Amino acid sequence: MPAAGLWFWTDKESEQEGHIIRICIPTDTDEGLGAKVNIHFGSAPYFTIYDTDKEEVTIINNENKHHAHGMCQPMTVLESECIDCVLCSGMGVRAVIKLNEGGIRAYRATTGTVRDIAKLYKESRLKEITPEAACDHTDCH
Repeated sequence: MPAAGLWFWTDKESEQEGHIIRICIPTDTDEGLGAKVNIHFGSAPYFTIYDTDKEEVTIINNENKHHAHGMCQPMTVLESECIDCVLCSGMGVRAVIKLNEGGIRAYRATTGTVRDIAKLYKESRLKEITPEAACDHTDCH
């Protein structure tokens, strides 16, 4: 069952058929489409939410960016944002599992701006981050 406040598409085909998708990209700055992806989901200073239908961005300040290892709670900041997927450089296995339990998929986007990464996602050129391909304590696969 999805976490409270989360809204999502339940199958990949819906995403690819052009339905409205709200993409969450952890970013270093609050520069909207020009912001660069942060290297890790839970520690990002900002979350940039990109609405593929309206082509608009919403910037969320990650108040939980400073946390002990394994203790990040990014979904507490994002739960009211109705996101469908996360595009990021990396995230731990617990984060992947928690997102997946809420019907949210994660995809690896290692470099670029929100604009660049959203384009790659729309072109189905990003690889899904599964629990098996999540970051461990030393490295991202």
